[in-house]
Amino acid sequence: MSYETVDWEHRDGVGLITLNRPETVNAWNGQLGEELGEVINERASDPQVRAVLIRGAGNGFSSGVDLKGGGLTVDPEDDRPDVLHELHDVYHPILRGVRTLEKPVVAAVHGAAAGIGCSLALACDLILAAESSFFSLAFVHIGLMPDGGSTLFLPAAAGKARAFEMALLGERVPAPKAREWGLVNSVHADDDLFGDAERLVGRLAAGPTRSYAGAKKALNASLYPHLESQFDLEADLQHALARTDDFAEGVAAFLQKRKPEFTGS
Repeated sequence: MSYETVDWEHRDGVGLITLNRPETVNAWNGQLGEELGEVINERASDPQVRAVLIRGAGNGFSSGVDLKGGGLTVDPEDDRPDVLHELHDVYHPILRGVRTLEKPVVAAVHGAAAGIGCSLALACDLILAAESSFFSLAFVHIGLMPDGGSTLFLPAAAGKARAFEMALLGERVPAPKAREWGLVNSVHADDDLFGDAERLVGRLAAGPTRSYAGAKKALNASLYPHLESQFDLEADLQHALARTDDFAEGVAAFLQKRKPEFTGS
């Protein structure tokens, strides 16, 4: 089966997923969410696939939700974003799928990994980053909070101080700092990233798949025992925030390329 916003390849036990909206730095719209969910939860779950690599086409991994191109569903009753639906029906099945796949999932990050794109990278088992890449949970700049499980994945990787720094300041974390913070496993020259990632995932595909699955299940239980309740909490909080005046102002300012004027309402 072919897709328009995601490329899927399966060869030699490796499932290769490429986010393919390069004109938007692989920003998420409804179609990308639907196709990525099908690839992760159906194609990648095939027992013949023994390891998975996720990467982005073009100049970056993923810039987050496509605020310009219909990345949010609107509730027709009040014309406000229906973030609860987006998170529960689109994003969470993808991120849950990454965590519950009984095989290693590797992210190869170049350029931007921002917003839900950062959450996707953090959900993976191993993360390889290009020297020029950066990670950002800049939800605060549009009056939102981190979601997609990142309020669980981030502190588990980087600790309380750095989690609050990324969530409250929304600043970019470049690859060397991300390595220092424990967000990524290794940093690679830009030209070497994809080749190094393919060699790693090939090694994993040739390894003891059931051993990897057992380790992943045990580590999930240790690190993320409350993943489902965290998904629910994030969705409830984000849904309320997306219906505030500050969010409307944040999106307007983003689209108009100006500094937002938040009022706390």
